[in-house]
Order: sequence, then structure tokens, then C-alpha cells
Amino acid sequence: MDMRLDEWQVRVDLAALYRLVALQGWDDMIFTHISARIPGPEHHFLINPYGLFFDEITASSLIKVDLSGNILEESDHAINPAGFTIHSAIHAARGNARFVMHLHTEHGVAVAGQAEGLLPLSQHALLAGPYLAYHDYEGLALNLDERERLAANLGDRTIMLLRNHGTLAVGETAAECWMGMYYLETACKIQVRALSCGRERVLFANEACQAEVKAQLQGASMGPIGALAWPGCLRKLDRQSPGYAG
Repeated sequence: MDMRLDEWQVRVDLAALYRLVALQGWDDMIFTHISARIPGPEHHFLINPYGLFFDEITASSLIKVDLSGNILEESDHAINPAGFTIHSAIHAARGNARFVMHLHTEHGVAVAGQAEGLLPLSQHALLAGPYLAYHDYEGLALNLDERERLAANLGDRTIMLLRNHGTLAVGETAAECWMGMYYLETACKIQVRALSCGRERVLFANEACQAEVKAQLQGASMGPIGALAWPGCLRKLDRQSPGYAG
């Protein structure tokens, strides 16, 4: 396939992720980021122009950078330095993490700030659990040395709670990345609401149920279910946030 067409499709998918995050109310003004690796051996990736809101992102506005942080095409914008640290770490370490999403939602940060992390309170949490990793907070992600630890903590998992900070999801496709984040963020939202009535009134899934769900998911990924949901997500964008593919 022509490389230029390959890159354009990645741009469209990435712009769609930005718009979906905005529609979901998961954006944090200009302060989080989603990236996508461009096909090819160079490990170049696309990320948002620092200063645009997520509902303004289009396929053509995305910025191409290399693993050293060099902007590879002309742009009126810079990139978020913390975003570069986080996303370059994962793109360099994980060839199958073609899409990487990092958010600061209220519910995601709330659970990331709880010592026990994600609790087995809901089916969403049980579905997220086998894919979940944790990374301790080290301050603003401006220290490039953190990249090695971030990648090591993620390992081969596809979603992560960044302690005191937020959530992260990766995927081979935009659909897989989106579905992982959907389950993680929904599980966090449910947890915050459930714990609002007090821990003593909360029903946890028992260990047998947790083990059963884990066994049912053995060897599976979020990719297939994401592929089923993704066309509907794009149709929703076409109705409510058109123009992302431009």
C-alpha cells in the first residue's frame, strides 16, 4: 500500500480519537494527548498541536515527530513536552502499541489516587483488570529518564493507571485503544460513585468470579470488540463532530 495513504488513514483514525474523547467529556482543555505511530521503520509518530482543543483536531493538523522530539514538518504549533515523554517511551518500547491515549479525567485521576487502585466492583472493572498496569507518580513528565520506567511498568499490558495522574491505553488499532480506555474510564467512574456511599456498603465480586472472568479473557484482546464498536463511533462523529477527517 502506498505509504502516503497509510499515513493519511492513521491521521484520520487519530483525529477521530481526539474528537471522541471530546464528545465523551474526557478532555482536559489542551493538557492531555493521544498519539499514533506512522507505518514504517522510522518510529515517527503523530501527536496533537499544543494549544488546540480536542474538538478542533483534524487529520491534517496533527504534528509528526521522531523519537528525539524533532518536529518533522512545518507547523505553527509546538508539542506538549510531557506528552512527548510519555508517548515516545511507549512507541519506542512497544511495536504493537500503535495508538497511545493518556487522559486526566476526574474519575480516572480519583481512582489513580486511591491506594488500592481499581477495585473489583463492576463487570467493567473485571474486564479491565487482566489488562491493567500501574506506574507511580514522579512529578510532571518532563524527565526523559522516566521513559524507561514507564515502559517497564506497562510491560505487555494495554491499559494503565498513572498514580495521582490519570489513565493510559494503548492498542494496535485506534479501535482497540478506544475500547481499552472506555472500559478503564467506565470502571473508574463506577468505582467513584459506588464508594460515595461508603466502603462497608459496597459489594465486591468474589474471587471465584474474578478468576472466571480472567479465564474467559485468557489470550483475548480488546481488538475484536473494539472493531465491532468502531464504525458506530465514527458514525456518531459524522453526526455530532464532522470535519475531523480534513
